[in-house]
Amino acid sequence: MLHTVLTEYKVSVAPEIDIMEYCRKEWRGNTPVAKRMRKGYEEVAQKFASIRRVRGDNYCALRATLFQALSQASQLPSWLQNEDFTMLPENLLSKYDWIKQWQLKEKLGRKMGEISDEIKECLILLRKKWKNICEIEDPIEKQDACDKLFKNEEEEYSLYEALKFLMLNTAIRLYNDDKNGRRVPVFSWLLFARDTSSNPCQLMENHLNHVGHSGGLEQVEMFLLAYALQYTIQVYRLYKYSTDEFITLYPNDPEEDWPVVTLITEDDRHYNIPVRMCQETIL
Repeated sequence: MLHTVLTEYKVSVAPEIDIMEYCRKEWRGNTPVAKRMRKGYEEVAQKFASIRRVRGDNYCALRATLFQALSQASQLPSWLQNEDFTMLPENLLSKYDWIKQWQLKEKLGRKMGEISDEIKECLILLRKKWKNICEIEDPIEKQDACDKLFKNEEEEYSLYEALKFLMLNTAIRLYNDDKNGRRVPVFSWLLFARDTSSNPCQLMENHLNHVGHSGGLEQVEMFLLAYALQYTIQVYRLYKYSTDEFITLYPNDPEEDWPVVTLITEDDRHYNIPVRMCQETIL
């Protein structure tokens, strides 16, 4: 019983707080860094009134992105409507034996059938939750449903497994496209130019298997996440204030019909969520 009481209070996405109030509390000093952060927050405050802190474990990039995507979702993305969507683990495992090494929520040593079934369950859950939240029309109810989902630790972590698997699937597709002479986005070359991820198998073993456990998403993996979700991820990178990287888009040449989610980071490692667009911004 004690275990459930404890996990219930691990808040994944904290309630909103005024953005400048948050900034004043976090960045009090007169160091160049504190001044730059305050300037950055002032700029964000032109567009957004509040901020929600995201729990700072190694899932925070996935958590912040998914929370934003769901809280403004009005229709199910086309890739989630695809009939073959839940067959993905089975299809990939039949071609790539190495996917058996997928590390699912720190459970080791499962049989091949099990891993395929477990990932399939995660994908089914992602589709179900996304669909349910899309169908809620009232914005306050929609927000409540998101808050509730991100308080259910077991479901929440299953959703991250689904996202990581979709990232792997996207990486495999891009890698094969490149090998077959098709055009791929620049980030794909960068992704596979790393010594630690020269192919999808290495990407899984050295990067994706560690996300959530011993590491978060690196910059180039933010592009991969954006492509997997078919969302543009717009990030205010506060430590880059007054440079042309202050607002970074993943991908930087987004498809016009991709929805946009906005995040804030102070260091490219931890991400928070800006909320409540200011009225003049909406107009």
